[in-house]
Amino acid sequence: MHTHTLFERATLAAAAASLAAAALLAAAPAQAADGKPATMEKCFGVALKGHNDCKAGPGTSCAGTAAVDYQGNAWKSVPVGTCLKQGGTLEAHEGHAKPVPRPS
Repeated sequence: MHTHTLFERATLAAAAASLAAAALLAAAPAQAADGKPATMEKCFGVALKGHNDCKAGPGTSCAGTAAVDYQGNAWKSVPVGTCLKQGGTLEAHEGHAKPVPRPS
C-alpha cells in the first residue's frame, strides 16, 4: 500500500481542480455584456491596413487606424469560432505576419 504525503495529495487536488475549471470554461459559450451568447469576437492580426474595427467608446476614432496589413494589435470583428480558422488570434500580438488559415 502506497501512502501519499500531504503535499502530494494537495498537489493532486489542485491539479484536478484546475482541470475541472478549465473544462467548464472551455465548454461555456462566450457571452456578450447583456448575458446573451456572443455572436462576434475580436480577431487580431487579420485586418488589412486602414480596415481594422474599434469599439473604444463614444466619440473615439480608432477604427481604420491599422498602419500595416495584419497588424498584430489591430482587430476585426468576426463571427465567433472563425478567427482561428482565418489564421488570426484572440489576443493582441507582436508583428504583422500574414495569417495562415487553419483547418477546422
